[in-house]
This record gives sequence, structure tokens and C-alpha cells, in this order.
Amino acid sequence: MIRDIDYEEDFTASMDLHRRKLSDEQLHKFQGYAAEIFTAFGMDVNTPSTEDTPRRFIEGLFEATNGYDGDPKLLKVFHTECRGGPDCRLSQVIEGPIQFYSLCEHHALPFYGKAYVGYIAHEGIIGISKLTRLVRLFSRRFSVQERLGQQIADTLDTMLEPHGVAVYLEANHMCMQMRGVHETSPLTRTTFWRGAYDENSDLRSEFFTACGLQR
Repeated sequence: MIRDIDYEEDFTASMDLHRRKLSDEQLHKFQGYAAEIFTAFGMDVNTPSTEDTPRRFIEGLFEATNGYDGDPKLLKVFHTECRGGPDCRLSQVIEGPIQFYSLCEHHALPFYGKAYVGYIAHEGIIGISKLTRLVRLFSRRFSVQERLGQQIADTLDTMLEPHGVAVYLEANHMCMQMRGVHETSPLTRTTFWRGAYDENSDLRSEFFTACGLQR
């Protein structure tokens, strides 16, 4: 049976669902820090076009990391439509490409790309839009691509206890383009398999084919 209230309590706690707050005092203080940094790096923050840049930067950074606030709409799980038979175990639910952006925790520079998420339902399913919400919940935090994929796969596995979970991410990393090795078009690919996908190469191939990816 699908867990109801106990599941919601456990899952809410595991995601640390809470709304962050940024007081006027904090905004003013952080805005001052940003203005000091921008000035040291060469920006004139006293022109009509830049006088509000420190404030906009802090507000934009706060909005870009709203994944820390959680998403209560992810908590709803439905009973599966499948009621037995051989097709139930091998039928995949796949969503993608899901566009995402994140901030690398090493340099606080963006990385962005596409996610493909699939699962094989057992007793529970979620609305298709929730797969997009799940990707964005974790991507809108300071992160690294490897952890992002693991969090998506592990959370979906916890939510649904499905037969299997598949997550494929491909992303461009600005920390490799704007600094360091100055790559022109780097693309980092990561895969994450749980359950039946980890055990069955045919399922992985079917997943990639359904996503329109050549493997």
C-alpha cells in the first residue's frame, strides 16, 4: 500500500521544506557587500544604470536558489493505473527534455542543460509535471551535476518505491567556459540508475531511445 500521511511527514522532513526569508536589514547589508565587490572589480555603481545592480544581484541570487524552499506540490502520490499483468513491470514513464539551470557550488557560476527522468511504476505514480518540479527543486540550489542527478533519482525512488528509476543529465558549465580551461562548448553527461534500470541493459537502451538519445 502507498504511504499517505506518514509518507508526507517523512518526505517533508527529508526535503527540509521551509520558506526562506530575507529581511530588509539583510537585503541592505548584502547589497552593500555586493556593491563593494563590484566596485573593487571595476564597476561604477553610481550611474543611473548600475545604482540598483547590487540590489538586483542579491534578489536575483535569492530567487535562483529558491529550491531550498522546497515544493509542497511534490507530496501528492496517486495509486498506479496498472492492476497486474506482465506489462506493468516493464512499462516506463519518461519525461524530458526538462530544461534546468543551477549554480555550481565551487564557483557560484551557472551550469545549465537538460534532464530526462524515467521510472517504472509499482504501486504509485505522480503527475507528469511533478517530474519537472522535482528536477527544478534540486537544480535551483548551489550544487554539482553529480549530486543533482543522485538527488533526483533517490527522491523519486523514496517517493514512489518504483521498480526502477533512470535519470540522464547533460549540461554546460560556465566555470569551464568563463574561467579555467575556457572550453568553447563543453557538455558534461551523467547517468543514474536505480532498481530494474541498473540490472537490465535493455531497459537502459529503451530509455535512451525513448528520449531520442543515440547510445
